[in-house]
Amino acid sequence: MTTPLHRLRPLAASVALIACLSAPTAAAAPGSPPSAAGCALPGRTGWTDEGHDIDRNQFQPATGTRRVLTLYVDFPDAPATDSTEPYAAHLAPAAGWMGRASYGRLRLHNTSLHRWIRMPAESTSYGFARGLTFEAHEKYLRDAITAADPYADFSRYDMVYVVPARTATAIPFSPTYLYDPAAPGITADGTRLKWAVTFGQDMWRWGHKVAAHETAHTFGLPDLYSFTGATHQYVGGWDVMGDIAGHAPQYLGWHSWKLGWTRDDEVACLPASGRRTVRLTPVERPGGTKIAVLRTGETTAYVAESRRAQGNDAAACSTGVLVYKVDSAARTGEGPVRIMNANPNPNPNTPPPTGCTPLDLAAYAPGQSFTDPATGVRIDVLAGGRTGDTVRLSKE
Repeated sequence: MTTPLHRLRPLAASVALIACLSAPTAAAAPGSPPSAAGCALPGRTGWTDEGHDIDRNQFQPATGTRRVLTLYVDFPDAPATDSTEPYAAHLAPAAGWMGRASYGRLRLHNTSLHRWIRMPAESTSYGFARGLTFEAHEKYLRDAITAADPYADFSRYDMVYVVPARTATAIPFSPTYLYDPAAPGITADGTRLKWAVTFGQDMWRWGHKVAAHETAHTFGLPDLYSFTGATHQYVGGWDVMGDIAGHAPQYLGWHSWKLGWTRDDEVACLPASGRRTVRLTPVERPGGTKIAVLRTGETTAYVAESRRAQGNDAAACSTGVLVYKVDSAARTGEGPVRIMNANPNPNPNTPPPTGCTPLDLAAYAPGQSFTDPATGVRIDVLAGGRTGDTVRLSKE
């Protein structure tokens, strides 16, 4: 799993959030369903979290075309011994994968500088083995940018990927660079470099989805795996911000809404007490209602979504209605999203499908219900099928 370097950056360096969605929203017309805005939550951490009020100075937009320049670097103590082409091919599927995950609303246009850029210092000097700090990471990135500057015009790009030679074993993991607006930072060709991913040798383990995970941090998404205790105790493989190699690592519907890939009219909201029946279409496919949200507090909500993993990600353990709790006051790595498990005590005499973990079996099937007596929330799965699921939301 990628090391959460972005959490080491002092929160004091973050820019204040520019909006607060906890203000009262306009009342819906009589007889019309409540507005989705009534279920949007404000962020409370000053960093990557589940709030909808994304700081547009700190994080880049997640829609439209984002221009990426990929650099390939080697080192005096770890010279490249191969072509850059296999590295580019290994990460190339990320653009298409994110395009599909965003329903075509995000386009990553990736340009590779196909030459090895020699770094000015040895790979062991950059501090990865000692526990990388923001300052050491910025120096690594600055060295790469400076060395590549004669060969590229950085003013043409929104972000940079830096990929090390496979011989550079001292660069083991893939942190995201999110700039500090209060510091001088890195400038090239008259442009402030704000966002980057510096890949490590773990890219060969996680594959192209490590790019999807790390790039999403530049959009403002937090880590959903746990920084303490069991690594995948909160969401398992249901979101690429959790277990990158999980069976169903599509972005959660909540994330899709937060990033602008799911529109407000594709969100069913129950902001207060009441009852509502909703037909959900799978988040893996475009169109239809993607999530049903029951707001339970200023920064908390329950979400229900339909999941139908497809293609290479398909597995018998990743289908049904996923129910999870969102807390936009919880920090990255501390469980801002927590899956509610429909099957917490699986039958020991019935082994799960090959490779499936207990949390992979968390989705609710028709006839099952989730209840939270503390908040008066109930979610009943009324029907399911190939094209989606029907749920009834109720809140006392």
